[in-house]
Amino acid sequence: MTDPNAIDADGAADERDEDATDDEPDGDLPRGVVDEVERLTRLERTAVDDNEIEAYERRREELLENHDFTSRIRDDDGDDVLVCHPEEWHDDEAGVIRTDRIEDIDRAVEIPLEGTEDPDDWAAVDERNRDLVAAVREAHGDVHGDNAALLADFAGNHYAKPIASLTADELAEFREEYLVRNAWPSEKQREVIAESIELVFEAAGESAPTVGSQ
Repeated sequence: MTDPNAIDADGAADERDEDATDDEPDGDLPRGVVDEVERLTRLERTAVDDNEIEAYERRREELLENHDFTSRIRDDDGDDVLVCHPEEWHDDEAGVIRTDRIEDIDRAVEIPLEGTEDPDDWAAVDERNRDLVAAVREAHGDVHGDNAALLADFAGNHYAKPIASLTADELAEFREEYLVRNAWPSEKQREVIAESIELVFEAAGESAPTVGSQ
């Protein structure tokens, strides 16, 4: 799941905003950048072409450099974690973290890359989720389509799993936390979010789980 320490920022499903919002506190990563950095990292890990891998890595580095951050992959008991740190924490010559330069540990962002699904399948999972978004948008219009896109962002970036595999608790997290802190839906979107979720599951040939189901 994406680290909650990232600053919330508006980001569309297909046009991910790489820039900070005007009222973003200096020195922190906006939510949209964190999601895009995670997406690029997962794509890099599944790519087989060296040029493609290099392009994803370069793009990630550029996004982080724009906010004076760096990244590395940490092995956490066999599970890879993408760690993003402010550049000012590093020793310029040795490239290591200087603990005496850390004024607020919460500025670091940690993104587990070993999630519910095998990370090698992330691109395929995301593609299936986007197909559901397209189906909902075509059948039910842009408001439901935009909500479906937000759900696809949540399922892919936070759990690396198909929308239809989301549990009742995860859907509650989407509605009560993700939408409030990350998504900035319109009033019309908020009014129909429950129906939108039902329509996405319907497009997947499933029924949305209810509270208490697994």
